[in-house]
Amino acid sequence: MKIVVSTVVNAPLDEVWRAYTTPDDIKAWNTASPDWHTTASSVDLRAGGKFSSRMEAKDGSFGFDFAGEYTQVVPLRRIEYTFGDRIGLVEFNSGASGVAVTVTFDSEPTHSEEQQRAGWQAILDNFARHTEAKA
Repeated sequence: MKIVVSTVVNAPLDEVWRAYTTPDDIKAWNTASPDWHTTASSVDLRAGGKFSSRMEAKDGSFGFDFAGEYTQVVPLRRIEYTFGDRIGLVEFNSGASGVAVTVTFDSEPTHSEEQQRAGWQAILDNFARHTEAKA
């Protein structure tokens, strides 16, 4: 099953792209709740390039790596990637009200569709707030 989340960012497209693909920015916005943080991030933004973000509970009780490989990168437009046996797609579309960022990803069986959608949407909302504050 595919799950889709989206937001509109009130910032220039180049700033939105940069914030989504820069490790220091990713560490600042990549969290679904205040009790988590991203402690490390790496990006090799090209087809065949790898990415990884280390997400950890702030109390040290749990952590995991969100990692994969880019399969297509169209600057300022789209990023396609694999993570495990799943596929993700991020699309950037400029409009009158800002840049629409849409993330489509394959679901996983451990968490409900609602939990997955809520978590990914929370991360995307943090991304929008971070990017707008920088712009």
